Amino acid sequence: MNGGTHGSSASGQGGAPETGTAPAAVATPRDTGRPGLPTTAAGPGAATGPGAANGSGAATGPDRAFGARLMAPLLLGSLLNPINSTMIATALVAIGRDFHVGAADTAWLISAMYLASAVGQPSMGRLADRVGPRRVFVAGAVTVCAAGVIGALAPTFALLIVSRVVLGIGTAAAYPAAMAMLRAESRRTGLPTPRHVLGRLSLAALSSAAVGPTLGGLLAATAGWRAVFAVNVPLALLTLLGALVWLPADRKDARPGRAGAGSGSLDPLGIALFAAALTCVMVFLLRLADPQWPLLAPAGVLAGVLVWWQLRHPEPFLDLRMLARHGALVRSYLRQGLTYLVIYCVLYGFSQWLEQVYGASSFQAGLILLPMSLAAAVCSLVVARTKGIRAPLTVASVCLALGSAALLLLQGTGPLVALLCAGALFGIPQGLASTGNQAAVYAQAPADGVGAAAGLQRTAQYLGAITASGLIGLLYGQRASDSGLHEIALIGIALGLLLLVLTLADRGLRPGATGSGG
Repeated sequence: MNGGTHGSSASGQGGAPETGTAPAAVATPRDTGRPGLPTTAAGPGAATGPGAANGSGAATGPDRAFGARLMAPLLLGSLLNPINSTMIATALVAIGRDFHVGAADTAWLISAMYLASAVGQPSMGRLADRVGPRRVFVAGAVTVCAAGVIGALAPTFALLIVSRVVLGIGTAAAYPAAMAMLRAESRRTGLPTPRHVLGRLSLAALSSAAVGPTLGGLLAATAGWRAVFAVNVPLALLTLLGALVWLPADRKDARPGRAGAGSGSLDPLGIALFAAALTCVMVFLLRLADPQWPLLAPAGVLAGVLVWWQLRHPEPFLDLRMLARHGALVRSYLRQGLTYLVIYCVLYGFSQWLEQVYGASSFQAGLILLPMSLAAAVCSLVVARTKGIRAPLTVASVCLALGSAALLLLQGTGPLVALLCAGALFGIPQGLASTGNQAAVYAQAPADGVGAAAGLQRTAQYLGAITASGLIGLLYGQRASDSGLHEIALIGIALGLLLLVLTLADRGLRPGATGSGG
């Protein structure tokens, strides 16, 4: 009763007939040993499937294998994390007023979810690789529902923070579980995952994050800020229903304790060490205006113990040896983190500048940023229909530098068209880099660890977001200013050029390079 069954009509990407081999020859980069990112199960290359080689016109298309019934719950679940990360932005003032806390305290509602998500994404991905992606996906939906109830009824501010932590853990399950499920479905059907299917996951995240502030403001204005938490209940229930009805069951060997399923300890000590080290780093980054240097000592000690433990553990939470063997994958994480460092600096820094310097209301600022969201969505769809990875990532780097340069020209009295163009310039790399890096990670990840690999990609993104928050606080101080925006622009130019060099020099992105190689 799922969308994983494939029919008899074929259509490749762009409407081209599919050519390829029998299902047995279709697998991940690690499975096939066949060089080249464009031909992996990530979907960049031509589709393969039963009957594709006989030219009879009866080939099976991947669009049927990865149809609406499979994708609907995956897309709905994958948007819960990004929409909750931005939806609360327009409710913070009301929450602070009701609980009599200031902006420094309400900021923890954002940071708590980022921290929980940064730890939760690879943890849930690892769990999905071991016990099955459907089980993890369903458990995540139930957790999100519980978090919504806790937040909607929270009598204290501390319990509200707890609800955001639970929400971060629950929403962290969907994306890595979805990536693991797509890989499993690809191997089950003998068909590669089309790039545009991966693009839909990226588009869901981009679109939901973009509409989050508007939705949050609407809910807070009409039903009160508690509705921002309560809305997760119906969304999670819809996701849960779709998962139970349409998602294919996990393989019988994907159970804890079963041989061959990569089972074993989930390494709780490794997860705890990672979370503790990340917490120290996050608190330090969030207070760059008043650096808490003593925090670096425990962060360094915890990181050292984490490395020691991961190298000793038979099934580590962070497989450092695997990462050392997969240099291309590590470089994709680095690109993701640096790209989103710039994007979040602009997303939050530019929006604050619009309200505090340009004089726009929160609603007007959202409208000015609308071209950014539209450009990101369009570019995500475009990249989803292309075969290459290096080209979109190169264009994304150039646009990051150009968009940052455009910010240097802005003043508080500048023309509206300049603001709209600057925002659109940043939407282009947001769509290109998100989908491009996602396809790269999917192709470069080990065949039995795509869930954990996808989770680490999101962790790199959250580290960029946390760092951006610290930089904005350092450069803006108590209030946004033209000079602070221009300093953000200079950082964006430098990082855009660095990303351009890293992308062009990355041998793992060349046509014919091995997807999992270093």
